[in-house]
Amino acid sequence: MAYKDFNIRSYNGLIDKGRVEDLERRCAVGPAEHVFFIDTMGDPICRIRNSPMYNMLVAELNNELVGVIQGSIKQVTVRKYLAKVGYVLGLRVSSTHRHKGIGSSLVHHLVRWFVANQADYAYMATDKDNHASINLFAKLGFVRFRTPAILVHPVNNSSFHLSPNIKIAKLKVEQAEFLYRKFMGSVEFFPHDIDKVLGNKLSLGTWVAYPRGQTWCDQFGIGGGQVIPNSWAMVSVWNSTQVYKLRIGKQTVSCFLYKMYSRLIHKLFPCFELSEIPDFLEPFGFYFMYGVHQEGPGSGKMVRALCKYVHNMARKAQECKVLVTEVGGENKMKLYIPHWKLLSCSEDLWCIKALKNEERNSPLHEMTKSPATRPPLFVDPREV
Repeated sequence: MAYKDFNIRSYNGLIDKGRVEDLERRCAVGPAEHVFFIDTMGDPICRIRNSPMYNMLVAELNNELVGVIQGSIKQVTVRKYLAKVGYVLGLRVSSTHRHKGIGSSLVHHLVRWFVANQADYAYMATDKDNHASINLFAKLGFVRFRTPAILVHPVNNSSFHLSPNIKIAKLKVEQAEFLYRKFMGSVEFFPHDIDKVLGNKLSLGTWVAYPRGQTWCDQFGIGGGQVIPNSWAMVSVWNSTQVYKLRIGKQTVSCFLYKMYSRLIHKLFPCFELSEIPDFLEPFGFYFMYGVHQEGPGSGKMVRALCKYVHNMARKAQECKVLVTEVGGENKMKLYIPHWKLLSCSEDLWCIKALKNEERNSPLHEMTKSPATRPPLFVDPREV
């Protein structure tokens, strides 16, 4: 079908809300072995609403809504310099109207909006096995540059034991902002408005872990001297249960077998503790752990302790069924983050496109070099 036969315009909540929600419910997302459906709980723009600048476009064909795309713009660190980046997400095309150029046209119009707002780069994330999406963005000039790992751990009835040798303390927003700017300010895609992220109502807080008995200055270096232990770690938590819900559309064989196995073990040996997978066939929410950072030779234990602490905290939230975090694929930190391989994704493909002319030694060229040269990555919870 020709390009002129469908119309692309800005989202209008008065007439599009129900139609967008219906399209979202009918379009599966995620890798083939974990097909998810998203419930936006009456707010189709929930995934971008907390961004500094955002936009949603819809595609219509004969008065039928057949496609949608979302985008956000913010300032981040790119190769230690500030840059304005546009993020592409939520591209959906009705299954009965694919291969008509609707998806590429939606991306094209959104990129034009990025350019009109002075964005330096556009980037997106997709499953590494989603060849249709990868080919589409490749044709539009996007190139692969990172493959972070999405780590998922179920929230179950059993609480984790916390080591008495590790102290965990909650920070004030200004304390967390200071530490993030000091230790992660040069990390790729670190948001310039980190204070807005930490102060958002969906951010449940930031915690640090360090050896019990060691001193940490109460001021955390704000306005004076600082005393920081040799080994420590920090993490912030975003309450995604208040944004949207997920539902798994197809249980994997491994998930099914594990669930049956855990029930059998519990029946035969009631005193034996074995974590059970939550019921993912019903809508569920999750906590996203962001800004995970470690310093010092013994900090791996601190990261693990923080993850266990967040798990125990999530047990009190009825709607939270999993903990999710995302780290660079080559980042050794994932060794210390509890996760289940059968629920996680080892490679979440990120692609990027320069929206302004660049030389060969440009930040984009540097970002697409071999994995050995890639610095850590900051995943903004507002874009999950």
